[in-house]
Amino acid sequence: MAGEGVRFAQAFTCQPVCGPARASLQTGKYPTEVGCHTNHRMLPLDEKTIAHHFSEHGYEVGYIGKWHLASTGPIGGPDDFRVKPVPPERRGGYKDYWLASDVLEFTSHSYDGHMFDGTMQRRDFPEGRYRVNAHTDWVLEYLQTRTGEKPFFLFVSYIEPHHQNDHNHYEGPHGSKERFKDFVVPGDLADTAGDWPTEYPDYLGCIHSLDENLGRIRAELERLGLAANTLVIYTSDHGSHFRTRNAEYKRSCHDGCIRIPMIACGPGFSGGKVIDELVSLIDLPPTLLTAAGITPPQTMRGHALQALIEGNTQNWPAEVFLQISESHCGRAIRTRRWKYSVRAPDKTGQDPASDLYVEDFLYDLDADPHERHNLVNSPAHAEIRRELADLLIRRMVEAGEIAPVIIPAFGTPGEG
Repeated sequence: MAGEGVRFAQAFTCQPVCGPARASLQTGKYPTEVGCHTNHRMLPLDEKTIAHHFSEHGYEVGYIGKWHLASTGPIGGPDDFRVKPVPPERRGGYKDYWLASDVLEFTSHSYDGHMFDGTMQRRDFPEGRYRVNAHTDWVLEYLQTRTGEKPFFLFVSYIEPHHQNDHNHYEGPHGSKERFKDFVVPGDLADTAGDWPTEYPDYLGCIHSLDENLGRIRAELERLGLAANTLVIYTSDHGSHFRTRNAEYKRSCHDGCIRIPMIACGPGFSGGKVIDELVSLIDLPPTLLTAAGITPPQTMRGHALQALIEGNTQNWPAEVFLQISESHCGRAIRTRRWKYSVRAPDKTGQDPASDLYVEDFLYDLDADPHERHNLVNSPAHAEIRRELADLLIRRMVEAGEIAPVIIPAFGTPGEG
């Protein structure tokens, strides 16, 4: 795909938590704008999604995989659909085809489990079939029903390479531990105390399976005569830092969990190009609509990536903005050189925002690409911290937040 399409080499999520990132991907808004700033918060029933836009313009819309935008409230409560079928009104407008679980890791493991179809009936994975393979089987089944009478928009949401919650492990296909045991250790993991020495081979096994199954989808599109007229975009909601930055795998500002793959291949995205501008997951909704000839609404915060393909980089943002939740209430920006993050001292990770933040991290990515040396207390970097604080506040306001006070970690802005 990268060789034939376009690879975005500097792509980042806008929120390194599953549900919030998915809320942004469906709406083009930041999670706090739609009330989905943590997991297990239902996408509002009146929220307009990309599925609604495509439907209005004559597309069939389908969804296969993990949704994570239907449940709210406590486990077992009336609004908990983590292990129950998602009712039609909570499917975000995906009305034509549905085969999904709200939280797929709650209804399946790597070699067993189920999803629910559009009539809310359970559909089990074939016995002994790896989850990515079974998931893809159903994607191919869907593609084989296309008649060509209407264009289609299909959202395929794999759970891999997410860890399996109840087993507390990454689970690649059988044999992954041996097959990928001689992996090259990424620089941000080397000499750290995370659990990557035991978990990384299975993580690679998950990714290898995704690669193979994406190949199956592309081959089927080709066989069906759909490839030339179908745009395929491959990306993720977040990455993993393997418990090197906090007690779990994400929910931090570090590149290990915020940097994501992004490759587009198909009409308008061809030629083996590599785009080096910083792009965000929140840029995908307007990109998808633009590719279909649909004008993105002003409510969408991102920018259509087609501008970069056409070489229109003059007004492209020089930074990406992130909201962070659950581990803490935080905000961050990443430029080519700097990573700057703040956290709210008097809020929890369940709070949507704050009017007061304290500086938390500063990294010089030119000198320290693996983010090993936090400069947030460096007097020599007081001026750059002040500039980045101003930039962060501006991005927060643009995302519909109030302009907060940011307390310096060392002295006052401009000192040192």
